[in-house]
Amino acid sequence: MSTTTTRPPMGADGRDPGGSSGALTARVSLGRVFAPVPLEFLLVASSALLLTGFGIVMVTSATTATSLSAGKSPYNDGMQQAIFALLGVAVMFAASRLPVRFFRRIAWVLLIVAVLVQLLVFTPLGFESGGNRNWINIGGFSAQPSELLKLALAIWVAAIVYRKRDLLTRMMHVYVPIVPVAGLAILTVLAGSDLGTSMVLVLILLGTLFFGGVRLRFFVPLVVVGAVAVLLLAVKSPNRMQRIMSFIDPNCDYHDECYQPLHGIWGLASGGVFGVGLGNSTEKYSWLPAIGDDYIFAIVGEEVGLIGCVVVLALFGVLAVGAFRVIRGSDDLFVKVASGGIIVWILGQALINIGVVLRVFPVLGVPLPFMSAGGSSLVSVLAACGVLLAFSRSLPARAPAGAARKAAAGRRAKSEGTQTIPRRTTPPAPPATTSRPRTGRKNK
Repeated sequence: MSTTTTRPPMGADGRDPGGSSGALTARVSLGRVFAPVPLEFLLVASSALLLTGFGIVMVTSATTATSLSAGKSPYNDGMQQAIFALLGVAVMFAASRLPVRFFRRIAWVLLIVAVLVQLLVFTPLGFESGGNRNWINIGGFSAQPSELLKLALAIWVAAIVYRKRDLLTRMMHVYVPIVPVAGLAILTVLAGSDLGTSMVLVLILLGTLFFGGVRLRFFVPLVVVGAVAVLLLAVKSPNRMQRIMSFIDPNCDYHDECYQPLHGIWGLASGGVFGVGLGNSTEKYSWLPAIGDDYIFAIVGEEVGLIGCVVVLALFGVLAVGAFRVIRGSDDLFVKVASGGIIVWILGQALINIGVVLRVFPVLGVPLPFMSAGGSSLVSVLAACGVLLAFSRSLPARAPAGAARKAAAGRRAKSEGTQTIPRRTTPPAPPATTSRPRTGRKNK
């Protein structure tokens, strides 16, 4: 017996004259757009957007006095930060729509491009700022190429670890080509005397190897070489040595090497619990250098107090939770390693910046992610968050809690050799009664 299927009449051009297929396609497309996103996506996106918005407010507040003294609009730096924030958010959500295999395929290209752009600092396009030659000027706009190098290094190491995932128990396969190529990329930054950024790049390298499951004994040579290199660079540079000694010496000269660190800690401490009020900072009146850049956290503590500082730390914590949920929930080694390198970069740089303001570390010139003024830093960090968002979309779907509990109970019952009996929902029917046949006449 055959079954026939009746199709709606088609037009002369082969299309449905009623437009039912077009309506169905529109419904499917809208369903994909408005489909619920994973919790990891919400955690990363919300924390990144809130930190970026808070950073725009604080940069605007911190730079009004210096902008006016330079003859510019008081909102000049804040508007520039907002423009770069819009660009970075657009890049973040555009990157979130890309598949994981796209990042794995462009790893080599991205690293090569990042290194070539970093080498531009040694051409006439490059210039020196704050003792570091780590900037380029193109068309009146300045950029820091090492920020792109951070993201490129995390993705490239993740691609190499993914390709050599079956050989990570051998030290030679772990080191080659990761250590020579990553070392060359870091040397391009060190050649411009930017020790702080180089330390962040080393953190990214170590973080990616750690989340790749590399044996801890393989880290010992890398850590020893890195420590020796930092010590030699510090001894070789009188400026770095002076900053390190001022960090150790509690009686350093206020008018020289301790001027900036002391004003930073004074501004942070003067805010108290609730702060002096947004826009009421006194350190921003040319007392604290780099007030909108490396020392923006001091203005956060001065104007919005301990509460504002705790909010900033909490938002970084939310971002970390979202990233670590991506790492734990993914079955793809590339996703784990790249996500680990990105979150080590963002959290490590934030901790270094806040530690400098608190005088836990010497001055290293590392910006606070999302919040310090600077377009290249902000766009790069938001692009990295876009990569995390793309990874969160690739996570395997999780079963509802009730279904997961039932499945676990079924597996447990099967392993114990028992059979689960479904609960009866209706009472059993009474048994049918049968009448016995009469055997004789009833006695009267």
